[in-house]
Amino acid sequence: MSIEKAWPTLLPDVMSKKGKNLTVINGSISGDTTGNGLARLPELLKKHQPDSVLIELGANDGLRGFPPNLIQSNLTQLISMVRDAGSEPLLMQIHVLPNYGKRYTQAFSALYPETAKQLNVPLLPFFLEGVITKPEWMMDDGLHPKASAQPWIAEFVASELINHL
Repeated sequence: MSIEKAWPTLLPDVMSKKGKNLTVINGSISGDTTGNGLARLPELLKKHQPDSVLIELGANDGLRGFPPNLIQSNLTQLISMVRDAGSEPLLMQIHVLPNYGKRYTQAFSALYPETAKQLNVPLLPFFLEGVITKPEWMMDDGLHPKASAQPWIAEFVASELINHL
């Protein structure tokens, strides 16, 4: 899928229609883990000096079976970096597929609200919640949304972000 069709690229237009102008800097790289985010975030914060940062990381950690306490520690550090840079952090809930077992899946899902509550950070709902139930919007891998789902995701994220920006 081209970057022009991805939801972060569509988000400014959607937000503008809702009366909120913003610039989106998409610092994501496909396959990134929270550890990759820790390595790259300081330079991104320095370069762009954002007002707010949406942290939407952890899915790839979960796919690799990383321990939930490591993911939570990395998210905590990411949030601290954002605050130390004078920006407002926002955290997005992430879920993993149930084939990792009930204990891992529950621990993984719980770490996001726990982290948000402990650090007093807004928690946005999982952006794929309304997409994964529509097979026509998902790629054959069952993990990634198709280009046809991107406008819906942009609308969903905008409707959640508007309350926090």
